[in-house]
Amino acid sequence: MDNHLFLFGSGPPFTPRLAKQFASLIATEQPISIMFLERDGWKDYMAIVTEPLEQVGRHHFTYIPLQSTPIEKAIRLLKESSGVIICGGDTNTYADFIVDSELGQVIKELYMEGRPITGFSAGALICPNKCIISAKDNDKQEYQLRKGVGLLSNTVLAVHLTEWDDEEHFSQMVSQFPFYQNFGLDEKTGIRLLNEELIDMEGKGVYSVQNKRLVKIGGK
Repeated sequence: MDNHLFLFGSGPPFTPRLAKQFASLIATEQPISIMFLERDGWKDYMAIVTEPLEQVGRHHFTYIPLQSTPIEKAIRLLKESSGVIICGGDTNTYADFIVDSELGQVIKELYMEGRPITGFSAGALICPNKCIISAKDNDKQEYQLRKGVGLLSNTVLAVHLTEWDDEEHFSQMVSQFPFYQNFGLDEKTGIRLLNEELIDMEGKGVYSVQNKRLVKIGGK
């Protein structure tokens, strides 16, 4: 069974081509689960997430606000879904609610069954087995390493790369895991991985540290 993962360097929306690719993997009769941190106005915000998929014929969505959805209900909704989207926000909070609960294992099982998973920003950072959080992305303002969901076994990831001037953070994580493939994503940029291998990218900029040098490997 092929494993499909879409990762974005900022919050929604999808980039156009990757939206079509994600939608092509979705069973039309089953909903797409959207996981997010609840905040005022979230129902209006969901239109930003869903519109690119609705434009290519996917109209069924299930919303899972992490703070207020009982875990038993969240697990049931995930298992009924044809794919999963994890939105952005505070990375440690996403890790607390998903990685450090049964939800992370359920997402991994769906991924192994071939259902596509998408992560935006924080949602992307928690997907690998190593969730590495920039000092610019936590209250302690320090480089943090914690467990991820484990959808990727050999990849380290940075988001908001040039917008946050976070090249030093990116280099630090690559130095810590020199035998992992590495991707730094700008905002409005996404990559698609098939069975943990990069097969497509779209957006502003995708970077990789190669031979201790930051190299732009894709984007405008």
